[in-house]
Amino acid sequence: MKKAIITFVILLFFVSFSSAQNRKSCLYKGSIDGKMPVTMFIISEENECTADLHYTAMYKYDSVSNWLQLDITENKANQFAMVEYRFTGVLILKKEGKSFNGLWVSPDGKKQFKAVFNEVNMTKTDRENFENKMDQLNYENHDC
Repeated sequence: MKKAIITFVILLFFVSFSSAQNRKSCLYKGSIDGKMPVTMFIISEENECTADLHYTAMYKYDSVSNWLQLDITENKANQFAMVEYRFTGVLILKKEGKSFNGLWVSPDGKKQFKAVFNEVNMTKTDRENFENKMDQLNYENHDC
């Protein structure tokens, strides 16, 4: 019985360790139209069934807006469609190394601005704060 409990604890440790390795969070700073500074936080997690990545993200216009939740779709060419919650705009970006480059497009397609994001370092405390804000934002947007 004691061996079974020890084996279970070891297995539990390895399962939790391996799932933690499949989660990565990144912070990006950049601009829209070269004028509006923006910050974006993205969490990528590997889908256990398909090995595809699933993204959870948010961004904001620094000193101007609240955080906006993003729904992200990626294709095989490393291009991303990031739709703002309530479809107030769309980012169409290509990931190149540690940067995203592309366009922000208004819902009616009449306004299009250059969008640039570059990955920046963050502390463990920063990461925890951003993850907590993302959880809060998701709760605010999707709680009945």
